[in-house]
Amino acid sequence: MSTINPSQLLQMRSSILNQNQALQRAAGRGAGEGGIDAAGGTPDFGAAISNALQQVNAQQAKAGELTEAYERGDTHDIVSVMIERQKASLGFETTLQVRNKLLSAYRDIMNMPV
Repeated sequence: MSTINPSQLLQMRSSILNQNQALQRAAGRGAGEGGIDAAGGTPDFGAAISNALQQVNAQQAKAGELTEAYERGDTHDIVSVMIERQKASLGFETTLQVRNKLLSAYRDIMNMPV
């Protein structure tokens, strides 16, 4: 089993943040706010998912900024840093669970006999 050194960890973190930003840019094309289609006012599943991903990404960015500020010594409030990190972690875990459920539903639909 290999150990991860701090530079590898920071590189992985940077890669994840870059992927989140790319997903946010890709999901932001042509949808209305809050899961409502801009054209007809009907619910839009893609826009709702996009909005949720943007909120999770924003929470992760906020937690990252607070963590970096604490590491630099700009703030000494470790409680708020840890709370924001837990919020970001919870949002990420929820996103993963939603993704897993969607993939499971897709597989079930694809395996249905016609």
